[in-house]
Amino acid sequence: MTDDDDRFGLYAADAQDIIIDGCRLICTCPACPEQYDVFDDSTREQIGYLRLRHGWFRADVPACGGETVYEADPHGDGAFDEDERMGYLTDAVKAIQAHRQSPPL
Repeated sequence: MTDDDDRFGLYAADAQDIIIDGCRLICTCPACPEQYDVFDDSTREQIGYLRLRHGWFRADVPACGGETVYEADPHGDGAFDEDERMGYLTDAVKAIQAHRQSPPL
């Protein structure tokens, strides 16, 4: 195994990464804002960006500043409340996957 075998963009795979439906969420900032880069776990391609700041959570594709495909208003302000994190992250990943499967206009 080479050093590049466990890389996702600039990041090395880590035990703290969150895996949801074949997507790897790498936390790039834990709070203010809480944000994640989202990678397809099989291709290692970045497919999304998640950010929670000032009580507004969004998912952009394929990266920060791209098209917003999901928005929500969680209780957390700059970081999720522990009891809401996985639900919102899962919904955002589902929105990213649905966007990738929809035909282009």
